[in-house]
Amino acid sequence: MSEFPPCPNCNSPYTYPSDGLLMCPECGHEWNPEEQNQEEGLVVKDSNGNILNDGDAVTIIKDLPVKGAPKPIKAGTKVKNIRLVEGDHNIDCKVDGFGAMALKSEFVKKA
Repeated sequence: MSEFPPCPNCNSPYTYPSDGLLMCPECGHEWNPEEQNQEEGLVVKDSNGNILNDGDAVTIIKDLPVKGAPKPIKAGTKVKNIRLVEGDHNIDCKVDGFGAMALKSEFVKKA
């Protein structure tokens, strides 16, 4: 086996060094091993590119319609204590007046 980590793209164990980077012969992916260690875990960014963390407060940037609700969530609504999750709707939170909800990070900005 190789002493290098597997490819982050396809998990191939056949990685090799090339000009300070690591290469995967199976998928052609190349990466810097130092940067790879820093990017582990779930990274969620808001509409402005700021990295969000569990427990952050965010502000909704546009009116969001809610199925089954007579009115949308208004732009400018502040949501406290968010929780980040995997998936398309990557923020779980409680919105005042609407209850528990999943939001997309592209519709919020860090408060």
